[in-house]
Amino acid sequence: MIALLSAGIAPALALMTFFYLKDRFNSEPLLPIVRSFINGALLVFPIMFVQYAFVAENVAQDPLISSFLLTGLMEEFFKWFIFIFTVYKFADFDTPYDGIIYGVAISLGFATVENILYLFAHGIEYAFSRAVFPVSSHALFGVIMGYYLGKAKFKTTQPKRTMSIGLVLPFLLHGTYDYILQTSERNWIFILIPFMVILWLNAIKKVKQANQSMEQCHVPVKEVK
Repeated sequence: MIALLSAGIAPALALMTFFYLKDRFNSEPLLPIVRSFINGALLVFPIMFVQYAFVAENVAQDPLISSFLLTGLMEEFFKWFIFIFTVYKFADFDTPYDGIIYGVAISLGFATVENILYLFAHGIEYAFSRAVFPVSSHALFGVIMGYYLGKAKFKTTQPKRTMSIGLVLPFLLHGTYDYILQTSERNWIFILIPFMVILWLNAIKKVKQANQSMEQCHVPVKEVK
């Protein structure tokens, strides 16, 4: 029990710490990050219920529809929705990089509960592959979403368009990820590894761009007391 919980939670903590420490300027207070993580975790249950209902009724089970609509769009839309209505106007969301922090927190909250449920159902032997692929991919989708929502709030004259990009790109990438898993059978790993490498390179690029935009805005560094 403890081993399963630890294996389910550890990847999210490691990824959250990684992106938190990448903030070169104003580190966010932990409480709102934890709150965002919990909000993301709570999303799992209603989404799983809806997805189960579609499976039970054998509706929209074509791999393309299932991957992009029932998984990619549904999951990323509700993460985006939670971000907009619980974080976007939050006072501590005061730099572009904060979007990445909160986007990752919401995504990892969702991924952690999903991961724990999967490990309880299938066994701890899947812990490593789950950490490398599903949990990491959720975090990387969160980076993209958070980057564009941070850009929408601080750096653009077309915020609604940029906010929409913050939904559409994660949705398409998430759908592609699931479509690879559903259609590649035993060869999925040879396609998914390059896909994950591209996601990581893009995420690191977004992290650098967000930090650079803060530097250009001359964001002051908070004193550590």
